[in-house]
Amino acid sequence: MASETDAPGPDGPARDGEPLASPVRRPGRIRRSVAAVRLHWRSELVAVTAGLALALAFPPYDVWPLSIVAVAVLSALVRGRSARQGAWLGFLLGLPFFIGLLKWLHVIGWDTVIGLSFVEALFFVPLGAGLAVTSRLPAWPLWAACLWVAQEWARDRVPLGGFPWGRLAFANTGTPFTPLAALGGAPLVTFAVALSGALLAWAALRLLPLLRTWRTQRAPAAALPVLGATGLAAAVAAAGYAVPVPTDADDTVSVAVVQGNVQQAGMDFLGRPMLILNNHVEATLDLADDIDAGRVERPDLVLWPENASDLDPYRSTEARAAIDRAVSAVGVPILVGALVDHPTKDGYVENQGIVWDPETGPGDSYTKQHPVPFGEYVPFRDQLSKVISRLERVPRDFYPGEEPGVLDVGPARLGDVICFEVAYDGIVRDTVNAGARALVVQTNNATYGNTGQPEQQLAMSRLRAVEHGRAIVTAATSGISAIVAPDGTIEQQTEEFTQDVLTAELPLRDDRTVSDRVGAAPEWTLAGLGLLMWAGAAVRERRGRAGGPRAASKEAAE
Repeated sequence: MASETDAPGPDGPARDGEPLASPVRRPGRIRRSVAAVRLHWRSELVAVTAGLALALAFPPYDVWPLSIVAVAVLSALVRGRSARQGAWLGFLLGLPFFIGLLKWLHVIGWDTVIGLSFVEALFFVPLGAGLAVTSRLPAWPLWAACLWVAQEWARDRVPLGGFPWGRLAFANTGTPFTPLAALGGAPLVTFAVALSGALLAWAALRLLPLLRTWRTQRAPAAALPVLGATGLAAAVAAAGYAVPVPTDADDTVSVAVVQGNVQQAGMDFLGRPMLILNNHVEATLDLADDIDAGRVERPDLVLWPENASDLDPYRSTEARAAIDRAVSAVGVPILVGALVDHPTKDGYVENQGIVWDPETGPGDSYTKQHPVPFGEYVPFRDQLSKVISRLERVPRDFYPGEEPGVLDVGPARLGDVICFEVAYDGIVRDTVNAGARALVVQTNNATYGNTGQPEQQLAMSRLRAVEHGRAIVTAATSGISAIVAPDGTIEQQTEEFTQDVLTAELPLRDDRTVSDRVGAAPEWTLAGLGLLMWAGAAVRERRGRAGGPRAASKEAAE
């Protein structure tokens, strides 16, 4: 019987007097991860580059074809890889993408940019995993496009009500894909963009082997599927041209949009109380002088932006008197954006749009339904405020409204959407379905002036105009204020950090688009289909591994 000293080592039995060979140890998880990074560094570098390219597809750069390229690159990178590898590549694309897209948050702090980008990039982890698993299925470009919709569906809702920034649709608000929004909203635009990108990836993956054997007799015939996939990708993009975008007006209303401006950009844009309100009163009084002098026709109504009054006009006699002076001078109703103390809950404030009539004073109002986490309210305030002193800049929490913002402003029945709410499908759709004949986006982007954020938000208004067949007016404190036609065309816009007034005949429409009628059904259907195919492919793979090499080879043959 062999003794312990005769136990075999890696090079055979140990000899007397020689130390025992140490047992072979499997590398730790960290070492394996580092080794994998070294092995796949080229693919990882390509993923990071694609993420940066995707950021350039959005305003203020607007290189929208890069949205298709980024989808194609990720689809090609994860093709045939494991779910874990796909997840890692998805994250590597997502993190630089969101850092590039959300860099306007550096006004608050670069830690905010990195933190929010990290959270949003986590949604690209299951996206990458799902793309990798479904890439082994027939018709995988279709499932890839569905998974992109599923990723955005999740990001639009969680955490804390979601953050829809960075949807593929928002990079395609003036492209051949845009008219598809009238049929299935932003999710259908995202689906079409992702499908085009995935089809191009399929074509590229088939083309590379052909380039090596191009001189063979079979190569030209084998190239036909590549040409077919490329043509199909082009057809998906061109399909938008076949979608009618309804723009005929049932009526019109003349509006004036007042941009009062702020004294300084950044977190402290408000300055002393009454400063911003007086700017808007002053600009409105100048408009009234132009009307009285005959230089401008009297509009039917005037639109002020979000936070035009930083004092509660119901409680501040000074603020109320200033608004009354402006309304009386112009002689028509003004939609006033104001911060209002909650009537029953002490310590809470409401972000409202108030219809102020020259004869009857304040009337109907809309309260913002989706306050911004950490900007307009602080989740878990008691716990987080102890470790994050910056949260003291949000001294009071905004209380959410519960009803769509349909308001009768003079002769027009308008839908009020406040600031970031324009990014949320359901809020805008509910407002249109409740009877809004045109939309107003009251916004205050003074904190993020000259950072690219106002351009990104204006792009969303362009998509919403096509999606709902409604003209949209963006009224901003410091810019960009704009008039957007129902076909998504920007007819007028202001410069940032200037005092200005826009006047226009605004078309009013009653018909609803197909997108308004079907609601969220396309999004749920596409997202659910993508997740179902992912789950089915994962189960199939697991059964193949459990069945051993013979089952795996049979599955591969299928």
